[in-house]
Amino acid sequence: MREVWILTQRELRAFFDSPSAYIVLSVFLLITGWFFGNSLFVENVASLRSVFDLAPVLFMFFIPALTMGTFAEERRAGTIELLLTLPVRDGQVIAAKLLSVVIVLLVALALTGVYVLTLAVLGDPDNGATLGGYLGLALLGLSCSALGLLASSLTRNQIVAFILGFAMIFGLYLLDKVTIFVPGWLAPILEYLSIDFHYRNLMRGVIDSRDVLYYLSLTAFAGLLTAYHLARRPE
Repeated sequence: MREVWILTQRELRAFFDSPSAYIVLSVFLLITGWFFGNSLFVENVASLRSVFDLAPVLFMFFIPALTMGTFAEERRAGTIELLLTLPVRDGQVIAAKLLSVVIVLLVALALTGVYVLTLAVLGDPDNGATLGGYLGLALLGLSCSALGLLASSLTRNQIVAFILGFAMIFGLYLLDKVTIFVPGWLAPILEYLSIDFHYRNLMRGVIDSRDVLYYLSLTAFAGLLTAYHLARRPE
């Protein structure tokens, strides 16, 4: 774990030494803050439901923007071979990059804690739904980050990595929306594979081990694909 943490610190410095991380965080907070304020002060609803409903859509853009340079920029700059020949395993490199993205994501979610405090002062929020919503966002962010890393490992162009990451997340998000167009036997399968279906379950405050296992399995699967691609050492 020492090597993973050293590499994670390297990634975090790279994130916060550039303005992109601050821009992405600021845009995320501005958009969620506007929807929260509109729900609270215009619709007079003391709930985080509007933020939780919006967050998965924001993650489609927010997370690929964070992950697009993780491997793509290393390949473009020619430092990927140097990194992968250090006395660390590919899995440790992937874990460090994933951990750094998740830390940035958790910072963004922690900053939205001011919304929870506001509700605690002005209203009577549903603590179960709030806890489930944040857990769902953390798990959703974890699996989407792993997909973003996979997309970044496939190319040396950051824009292409962003598009690929967005496409992967968007595709999994849509799966439970197209069940009305498929045979009945296929609908439950597509529903289970949808990242949004499991998130909605958690958002209701129902913490089911099947939903947690889904996100952890998706993260592990994306990590294995990334490791497989890196092991091929593409030029």
